[in-house]
Amino acid sequence: MQERYIATVDLGTSKLALCVAKVVGENVQIIYYKERPSEGIRYNSVYNPKRAAGPLRAAIAEAEDELQIKILQVVVGLPRYNVRQETASAKIDRSDAAALIEEEEISNLKNMALDSYPLTDGSKELIYGAVPQSFSTDDVIGAEEDVVGTSSDTLTGNFKIFVGKKKAVSNIDIMLNDAGVALAQAIFPPAAVGEAVLKSDEMSNGVALLEMGAGVTSISIYQGGIMRYFAYIPFGGKSITTDIRLECAFDDTLAENIKLAFGACMPEKLQTMGDKILQINDEENGTYENLPVKYLSEIITARCKEIITAMLFLIQESGFADRLRCGIVLTGGGANLVNLGNMIKEMSGYNVRIGFPLASKFSSDGCPGIGEAEAATSVGLTLEAATDPYLNCIEEAARPAQNKEAEAPAVEIAPDDNGQGNLFQPEAFGKVEEKIKKIPPRKQREPKPAKVKPAKNPSEDKLNIIWKKVTGLFSDSFENTLGELYDDMGNNNEGGQ
Repeated sequence: MQERYIATVDLGTSKLALCVAKVVGENVQIIYYKERPSEGIRYNSVYNPKRAAGPLRAAIAEAEDELQIKILQVVVGLPRYNVRQETASAKIDRSDAAALIEEEEISNLKNMALDSYPLTDGSKELIYGAVPQSFSTDDVIGAEEDVVGTSSDTLTGNFKIFVGKKKAVSNIDIMLNDAGVALAQAIFPPAAVGEAVLKSDEMSNGVALLEMGAGVTSISIYQGGIMRYFAYIPFGGKSITTDIRLECAFDDTLAENIKLAFGACMPEKLQTMGDKILQINDEENGTYENLPVKYLSEIITARCKEIITAMLFLIQESGFADRLRCGIVLTGGGANLVNLGNMIKEMSGYNVRIGFPLASKFSSDGCPGIGEAEAATSVGLTLEAATDPYLNCIEEAARPAQNKEAEAPAVEIAPDDNGQGNLFQPEAFGKVEEKIKKIPPRKQREPKPAKVKPAKNPSEDKLNIIWKKVTGLFSDSFENTLGELYDDMGNNNEGGQ
């Protein structure tokens, strides 16, 4: 089988993660994963494309150098912030009721629902994605697998669609152009993360996936194997860092390092750790100050209580609070906080586990950090993108020599008048080949009629050269004038003047 390569970028508020995977058939092997601090991103959304492009450009260059490959395009996760969920439906009357329903009809039905959904403001909003909820025929109501293969006069589908800001996606496109890579796919991450960290029995029996990032904490609720609800709040791990910085008068870097090294919730359960005191040295002034670990935990706990309370309110609003038989799965970078899972369990009464990427869905070799909770989004994007059999983001640097005449010419995808390319067309979230098809053919110039010139003798060679160079720069009227001068000069030469 042919090898394909998938490169994904997780754009986080505090970090940018680049992941590269090799795909052979249905086997996904992650061969590269590295994180670096991000810039120009706030609340999981790119607000400064120029600044955001710098770390991405550096990350791609490092990966290309280490793997000896060339990254041509990347798969990017769309923002989870400023996204609302809506419902959409579509119905088709089938011309041949005896024919069995195929997956292609399901796909067409989904496209009809998306195309017909009335956005509040189409100039500012964009549909990020859609999740099928149920399908119905004359005799069957159920999921996609329940109706495919049946016969019916009609087919109806209901969908959850997620609507976000168009400018946020436009900024991603600008950032990628600045970084020198193309957009392969743009994926709304919550459903992809669920596929990466949730077990099938959890998704079937009811579970809430709580993803705590640096700038945004989101919740996705699954029931019956389908994502039924999504919501978010604009608070996360960065809010905790800010609280430590303001309370202790540290800078951002020191506050973040202290949080990562000694951050914990529930100070009453720290045991002997709660008695320790951190000595923070100021090498510039030669002074130091003491920070009790218990006090640090109290700062962190206050913010975590606020986040958890908001999440529990959203679970109640979803209408699925009494149907979460498998409780809550906590993932994202915030899941590393000590005692956070215990705190959620005490406040909610649900069972809580940490959501690590499921090793059964991919393989990895020599990729530190890929199995951690903060890598869940990267793994989810990779697994989702790998389902597209035509997607290949990587070109190997070392290739056997090829006949250059047989190679297809490179095609450069130019942006449209708004500088956004084809990003906002539904096809743009698929293959790059579809983008190329949308480039209008170059207008061919009509050939000029051939000019008949009088025969010239050898003595006119130098004048001929000057004639060809000069007349090619001017219009026909000026060319006629020069022609008259040319004849006069020729006649003078014949007269020996």
